[in-house]
Amino acid sequence: MLKKKWLAMFVICSFLANFISSKASAETVFQAEKFPFKEMQVQIMPEFDYPEDWGSRDVPSLLVGMYGTITNKSGKDYDGKIEIPIPAKDKGFEANLVAEFPAENQPEVQRPYDIDKEKGIILWKPGKAFKNNQTYQFVIEYYTRTIDVRDQKNFTYQLNNNAGMDQLDVIFYSPTDAKNIQVEPKTASITKSEYGEELYYYQYKDVKAKENLKFSFSYKKDGTESTMEAINKQESSSTQSTSGSTATDQVKKGTSTNNTKQSLIGIGAASIIGIALIIAGFLVYLGLKDHSPIWRRTSVKSTKQKNRSTKQTVGKKVNKTNYEEEKKELRKKLLTGKIDQDMYEEEMKKLI
Repeated sequence: MLKKKWLAMFVICSFLANFISSKASAETVFQAEKFPFKEMQVQIMPEFDYPEDWGSRDVPSLLVGMYGTITNKSGKDYDGKIEIPIPAKDKGFEANLVAEFPAENQPEVQRPYDIDKEKGIILWKPGKAFKNNQTYQFVIEYYTRTIDVRDQKNFTYQLNNNAGMDQLDVIFYSPTDAKNIQVEPKTASITKSEYGEELYYYQYKDVKAKENLKFSFSYKKDGTESTMEAINKQESSSTQSTSGSTATDQVKKGTSTNNTKQSLIGIGAASIIGIALIIAGFLVYLGLKDHSPIWRRTSVKSTKQKNRSTKQTVGKKVNKTNYEEEKKELRKKLLTGKIDQDMYEEEMKKLI
């Protein structure tokens, strides 16, 4: 009799434990349709830069940055993980960064993340509970080895979206010295930086969940030099030809962001920063809002390692040996939107 009572109690306790556990789990399940995108900007950058451990340059890199703002429409606060579709099964997929923006004009904060290759998602938990009706801003960066190398290099990009998007911006950066560029679908929004790189811009409104827009991009390019390497080389050459004047001095003598914007419509000239300001002006000219961290926000350096301590150049003096490396890092941050123009100039002053 006693044995039966213990057995019955065990069954009841097990049922209650499973019920409570399943209820708690249900409360933290991410339902994409309840977290629609207010805005999303995707930047696709073939041969823009290479991770340190990339290996052979015979395989070009494809860098993708996703800058999103989602809204909690679940009806309650959410303390679970965010799930965003990514091409985890693509050849050479390598996550580079997941970070959130806790407040306006504040640096990004990196978050530990996981990749579920079977589901094709990247997931992470925000630093604090995601309040009902509150927006949440994040950035994801990853590399793939999906550029097919033939006479004409080519790749396809498909945006897999499990939630609706009020606004979607997609920007393709052409590689340095690329020729015979072909993009599908066609876009009328094309401009050139002063370094000759073409930028292809698409803007969509009210994108439906699982609409999964698809693009193709092809081009011819000799050599394996990345856009960042080409710009570093050009700026280094330009700096040497100014008889000791610094890049910061040249920026001050060059065009402002407003003039850069004007140059896109045929008025004004280039600054030594070149592509960064040109792209910045281009985005402003086309009406991009301030939500995007690129060009508008400051952040710490990206990293491939989870929970890795980040190194910031803010307030740091360097010796002559490290000067060029620090300058390159600052320039890279500016070009990839990690810091804005004002901070670039301020940090360059500290290096002198």
